[in-house]
Amino acid sequence: MINSNAYNYINVLEKAADASWTRNTLLSNNIANVDTPNYKRQDISFNTFLLSELESTAGTLGQKVANVNLNHLEGHVYTDMSELSYRLDGNNVDIDTENVELASNQILYQTLIESMNYEFNMLKSALKTS
Repeated sequence: MINSNAYNYINVLEKAADASWTRNTLLSNNIANVDTPNYKRQDISFNTFLLSELESTAGTLGQKVANVNLNHLEGHVYTDMSELSYRLDGNNVDIDTENVELASNQILYQTLIESMNYEFNMLKSALKTS
């Protein structure tokens, strides 16, 4: 984490990428345990924390990002203890849903990394022209 107002957006992107990476691990684990009796799927909630932080301050998006408390942007891993089970063995992992979520999450992660690279390139470009 970089402690400068110039990097606020990058710091938020970094937190989002970390949560996405964790989600990728959780989804992969769910897929690996699709045949494990009584296994309950796991996931992470991050977007609600980010949205809450952004809504807690007024102003433009840039002002909101500048005021985000990065310590509040920690994802929360949870186990889906839903009584819903797709099989008699108590497992609640739907392989098709997990595969779609994994593909979607991988696209999100790649987009977040590309956004961080773009921001660093913009800063690098600004420093070269100064």
